[in-house]
Amino acid sequence: EVDPRYPDCVFNTTCLIGPEGLLAKYRKVHPWLPWEVHASPHDLPGYAEPLFPVTATEIGVLGCAICYDWLFPEAIRELAVQGAEVLLRVSAYMDPWGATPPMDWWTLVNRCRALENMAYVVAANQGASLSHYPPFSWPGGSMIVDYDGRILAQADPGPGDKIVVAPLDLGALRAERERRRGHHLLAHRRVEAYTAQRQAAFPAGRLADGPLTLASNDAATQSAKARLARPPAPEACS
Repeated sequence: EVDPRYPDCVFNTTCLIGPEGLLAKYRKVHPWLPWEVHASPHDLPGYAEPLFPVTATEIGVLGCAICYDWLFPEAIRELAVQGAEVLLRVSAYMDPWGATPPMDWWTLVNRCRALENMAYVVAANQGASLSHYPPFSWPGGSMIVDYDGRILAQADPGPGDKIVVAPLDLGALRAERERRRGHHLLAHRRVEAYTAQRQAAFPAGRLADGPLTLASNDAATQSAKARLARPPAPEACS
């Protein structure tokens, strides 16, 4: 996406569209570094629009995020704590991390984000073969997961067009969020206790220093690594 308010920037954007037209836009916050050099809103100094918008619709409160964003539990929780009931994932998630053994991060992450946020997950993934897109292949495996992490429907991995369908019982979800006492992973959060997570890591506002490149992405990652806490040195035995 190109937005004239942010010259010289290209965003990876997904749009939520309903019968009345455009309902919301989500701009990918976590590009797949170092190879993706499009802008994240986090790279823009003074960016003031909501980073993780949610939208109330007649089919539930919807929140979207894109591909690599889903590897960050904090990002998807931003949607859930704003009331999202259905979490939408738009992805081109390739092997060896895709929907096939032995790694299958695709299924693992989708199920985890569903149960830890007590929300449905509807996740669409690209399916394309290695022969057409070397050096990558995309295994598909689009899926729907309920708020307890149960897979309701999943496409068989492999290239080609496939559709998965499953009922989303929003009444049951809302009742469960209200009634549940144990394992209420939204209500039981102790945000004040997570002090280390509030420390800056990946540098913000990088576009003030020039265009994004493979080299600048690598440099920013090295800077973030340097900010990570190091384990204390073992004490000498007396």
